[in-house]
Amino acid sequence: MAENPVAVVILAAGQGSRMQSDLPKVLHRLAGVPLIAHALAAARSLEPEQVIVVAGHGADQVGHAVADLEPEARIVLQSQQLGTGHAVRQTLPELEGFEGKVVVLYGDTPFIGQDTLAALASHTADIVVLGFEAEDPGRYGRLVTGARGLERIVEYKDADAATRRIALCNSGVMALDAALLRQLIVRLGNDNAAGEYYLTDLVELARAEGRRADVVTCDEEETLGINTRAELAAAEAAFQARARRAALEDGVTLSDPGTVWFALDTVVGRDAIIGQNVVFGPGVTIESGAEILPFCHLTGCHVSEGATVGPFARLRPGAELGADAHVGNFVEIKNSVLDEGVKVGHLTYLGDATIGEHANIGAGTVTCNYDGVMKHRTRIGARAFIGSDTMLVAPVSVGDAAMTGSGSVITQDVPDGALALARARQVNKPGLAIRLMDALRAKKEKR
Repeated sequence: MAENPVAVVILAAGQGSRMQSDLPKVLHRLAGVPLIAHALAAARSLEPEQVIVVAGHGADQVGHAVADLEPEARIVLQSQQLGTGHAVRQTLPELEGFEGKVVVLYGDTPFIGQDTLAALASHTADIVVLGFEAEDPGRYGRLVTGARGLERIVEYKDADAATRRIALCNSGVMALDAALLRQLIVRLGNDNAAGEYYLTDLVELARAEGRRADVVTCDEEETLGINTRAELAAAEAAFQARARRAALEDGVTLSDPGTVWFALDTVVGRDAIIGQNVVFGPGVTIESGAEILPFCHLTGCHVSEGATVGPFARLRPGAELGADAHVGNFVEIKNSVLDEGVKVGHLTYLGDATIGEHANIGAGTVTCNYDGVMKHRTRIGARAFIGSDTMLVAPVSVGDAAMTGSGSVITQDVPDGALALARARQVNKPGLAIRLMDALRAKKEKR
């Protein structure tokens, strides 16, 4: 067991009615991934023994998303949304026997930093709350502090005028000893304006037990919660501004930073060059010295050192480009490996393919990988030359240093060094073009 074990509880049960959406709020996308992915990534930074997600509205959808993002996370159901305290109480069976610190996060609060979470998890107080000095405190709950640390948390709707003048606000995020949580959570009441069980009331209960409560503070921007489409758009802008700034500081050239869009997990090496209007979806790694030209869309792919992509190219999940490979304009690559020096100039689709080093793929080449039921793989050897407008009907292999003639439909394997021609013999009909056009024009004039 870790010296200071941590369990993370992520609250993700709310409907988010202000989003005006049938989609659960935590599944709306920010930086290419659902909001809940940001909370899960934050949780991961603590190396927790357990991650528990409390789902409610759209629980099946949330559960499927969490399973894809963090398979080891556990899902518990809050069938009635009766407040944050009630939500955390649903996790008690999962926390049975756990001895350590429980950190409570929110699925719609994406920007809490690793340093802030580490400070929360390592704090020596029995219960510690994340607070921030708000520029406009508005309707946030207030943190009332004194000589003995945090005295109580007061929800805005329950606060008097003097309490509402306090600028130190509650983010809702907290950490507390697991044994203390189990002891106090069952004692929460709902005698408040909303009739809900507030997690924040644990502070007052803990103080009554002689336990120490305290506050860790962070910048207000870390606590930004998403409740509306406008707030989601503002969060996207904030994320992109931060990601662009970080890329530039790390030695990446962005030709027009404001037009480059990053995902949560985008990795770009130093001295890479990113052109205008490039969009990174999740799961992209660009190695040092690679160049992505304008108007490209990349998702779930890896681009090695010295490779070039674009303009107007699309790399889909499973695309692996070796060093110095070139993927040109209007090329789409999916679930394919291109070895070192492969050239795919333009107007080509490569799906479920393996391409050997220094092969040249002509314009208009298509790997016909789908038979309507299953996908099949195409293998092209090193230094092969695929003529323009070749259809490769998978499963099929083209050997090392082999060639295909332009316009061929390849349905059988091509041996090493062989030339494959698979097209109908050309037949010329003298004068037929002129006679045909004359007949068509005459027909048109009669109409």
